[in-house]
Amino acid sequence: MAKVKVTLIHSVAHRQPTQRKTVQALGLGKIGSSNILPDNAATRGQIFKVAHLVSIEEVK
Repeated sequence: MAKVKVTLIHSVAHRQPTQRKTVQALGLGKIGSSNILPDNAATRGQIFKVAHLVSIEEVK
């Protein structure tokens, strides 16, 4: 199964509470933190919600 590396590039300060919780659910805390997640519909949906705060790259 494919995986994606999600990295937090912008702060979640002064963002909506749902966006803060989504970033936390992705396993991201501070700016620059990364997490490798499975590439499925649930993960893609979460990433879509906070796409302006994270960067995404595929991992093989």
